[in-house]
Amino acid sequence: MIRAKAFYSLVLLLILTSSYAQTLERRASWQAKFRLQSGSPGTVVREVQEGSPLAKAGIRVGDIILKVNETTILSNENFTSVTYGLKAGKPVDLLIRRDAEILNKSVRLEAFGKEEHEGLDTFYEEVVSDYGIVQRVIITKPKNDNRPQPAIFLVQGLSCSSIEKYSGRGGNWPNQINDIVEKSGMVVVRVEKPGVGDSNGDCASTDFLTELEGYKAAIRFLKKKDFVDTTKIVVYGASMGSALAPLLANEFGLAGVISDGTFFKTWFEHMLEIERRIRQMSGDDESTIVRKMNQAYIPLYYGMLMEGKTYGQVIAEQPALAQYNYHGPEHMYGRPTSYYQQLQEFDLAGEWQKLKVPVRILYGSNDWIMSEFDNQMIMSVLDRAGHTDHELVIYPGLDHWNTIHTSAKNSFEGKPGKWDPKVPELIIGWAKEMVNQD
Repeated sequence: MIRAKAFYSLVLLLILTSSYAQTLERRASWQAKFRLQSGSPGTVVREVQEGSPLAKAGIRVGDIILKVNETTILSNENFTSVTYGLKAGKPVDLLIRRDAEILNKSVRLEAFGKEEHEGLDTFYEEVVSDYGIVQRVIITKPKNDNRPQPAIFLVQGLSCSSIEKYSGRGGNWPNQINDIVEKSGMVVVRVEKPGVGDSNGDCASTDFLTELEGYKAAIRFLKKKDFVDTTKIVVYGASMGSALAPLLANEFGLAGVISDGTFFKTWFEHMLEIERRIRQMSGDDESTIVRKMNQAYIPLYYGMLMEGKTYGQVIAEQPALAQYNYHGPEHMYGRPTSYYQQLQEFDLAGEWQKLKVPVRILYGSNDWIMSEFDNQMIMSVLDRAGHTDHELVIYPGLDHWNTIHTSAKNSFEGKPGKWDPKVPELIIGWAKEMVNQD
């Protein structure tokens, strides 16, 4: 029996070691924009960059890509997974419909350009989690300065979007990343989720515990760097990452917690609250909201989160719920239902209560995803626990996506908002304060 255990341990070690020894390949860029078809397979080509491999292959705006390397495009989740799985310079086989004509094309896509920041060293490295998944880590630091210095460990939100500020990527979350990297004067560390960016794996099937292990592996990796002062690492979490920040700070003895757009209650409570806010902003009267909560949203989320079912299984048992479900049969916001079931069981609130290090929380007054009351609850819990260094800033007009809006409803409806560079300035100021850096 002992020999058998030793043998299997050796096999596991060899698997992990061999996986880690493989340098991650650079992901490919479509150099195009798409729109997923509704109700039928395929994604429609909306824009093709001039001179790109797709353009040279004769692919046009309006073409419908039905398959990529034998995978039929059926949802946002599987198109995202396919996209992140494409590696630069390797052949990609496409099945395309152009009106009534079916075309077969093979292209070799170009690599995404890597980040470059003036005055900074940028390293593309990799870690292997305890699940054996090799993940991309991006580290930036002041150029040619190898003295031990403070660091920010940045943890992103829920979605399967990249943490990388690659060339041409717009939006206010990438702006936030860029400003923290370029203006903090600190080491900044980011890790791509499994199946995102250059990382191995598949984000659409990655559960909560697997994702969490990737962050832990990256912190252990960070603490081994000679140019990092391990007593001065601050964790900055956004959205879902903001709820994980206390856990990581407690486990790894980090110097401070900065949470941006966080929550405190269980995911079941959170989803019921968000459905109520969505119904209000959609114009339902209060009596209609009560009926929909009782008849639809409570049963739907109870089945998924408390009974461990997929949305598809819940709806199969209660077909009347189908009209209220805007998620996929097995996914919510691009993540598998298993992610949320594990999250529901996880004691995130208890991690807030255990915190001993400085805490700074940012909440936008027009954030309709998270609840202001959750943020106030955190302050109350820290007060009761005897914590003495915590602060909540409610930022006027800010929504959940680092954008200033005149109302939460405008954010909900996707109307244009404004970028405010003072938001990352606030984050940077907090981080420097926590590590006593002028």
